[in-house]
Amino acid sequence: MPEPTALQLEGPLTFAGSGALWSDLNRKIGAIDPGARLDFDMSKVERVDGGSMALLVQLRADLHRRGATSEFIGAGEQVQKIIHLYRGDVRVGVRTRRRARGTLEQIGAATLAILGEFKQVFGFLGQALIASVGVIARPSTANWKHVTPTMERAGADAVPIVVLINFLVGFVMAFQGSVQLKQFGANIFVADLVGLSICRELGPLMTAIILCGRSGAAFAAEIGSMKVSEEIDALRTMGFGPMRFLVLPRTIALVLVLPLLTLVGDAVGIFGGLVVGVVSLDLTVIGYLQETQKALDMWDVFSGMIKAVFFAIVIAMISCQQGLATTGGAAGVGQRTTSSVVAILFALILVDAGFTLFFHAFGL
Repeated sequence: MPEPTALQLEGPLTFAGSGALWSDLNRKIGAIDPGARLDFDMSKVERVDGGSMALLVQLRADLHRRGATSEFIGAGEQVQKIIHLYRGDVRVGVRTRRRARGTLEQIGAATLAILGEFKQVFGFLGQALIASVGVIARPSTANWKHVTPTMERAGADAVPIVVLINFLVGFVMAFQGSVQLKQFGANIFVADLVGLSICRELGPLMTAIILCGRSGAAFAAEIGSMKVSEEIDALRTMGFGPMRFLVLPRTIALVLVLPLLTLVGDAVGIFGGLVVGVVSLDLTVIGYLQETQKALDMWDVFSGMIKAVFFAIVIAMISCQQGLATTGGAAGVGQRTTSSVVAILFALILVDAGFTLFFHAFGL
């Protein structure tokens, strides 16, 4: 068995001289064979700071991982305290190579993660239902004062982007439809195409998608930041339930503003089609509006409003649930915000398809 050897360290070991110390010690331990022993003799060290100690502990760990043995010996009381603080007297663990997970293991882990998400979603829905019943029984317990500011942020501040997007949707739809309608001399029916598609489908859906990106992501990020900074726990400690204090005001605000924004989007989308009809199809403003009035009835507009109400509930519920499920730090907030937008978009398309099939089945 090789005889133990020791490296004598002396004087004050400071971070300012750690570069030279690191190079010198690395050169000396470079020729150490596996199974050998090389201790660091600290008997003549007057003092050592944290930077130098961290380097020495790293060198000791490198020796252990190469199969050699190394310890700090002869240290005085004060130096020994620094060694203990930096875990220089703790056994160095052996690094194990991470085993790649098999396909079945990955599928199982993903399945368990999905089931865990479903459990959180159902728990959230149950809590939201209980909180809603409690607010109906005792309206004074709701956080009504936050409804109006939330309506302003989610509704009034969103009007410019809603107007722009819906105008472009109506404009593009009319322009694309005019190419085919011109061939049959049916220019006037561009009003039917734009009016029906905007009011029944695209107006509510495009407005909801805009609010998903604006308000849904904002709700998830706000509540997620409160969750990781333990503000949610502080609210519970003070007796404010997160459902009544955070979730319900946002849900009520969106339910109130999204149908109104949908009406604005419908009007602007029809106006976009009107611009194309007048400029490209030689239609008059009066003729276009009269044809739109004949093509639409109150149910076409009202059906879009019904969708908007459910879209608002979907956006608020999913974004708040994802925010309350946030864990970790800033990375967790970003991940849950992204997940909320993706989940909301999927849910919006799913709900819209469900309403379309329902209306078609009953001839509505």
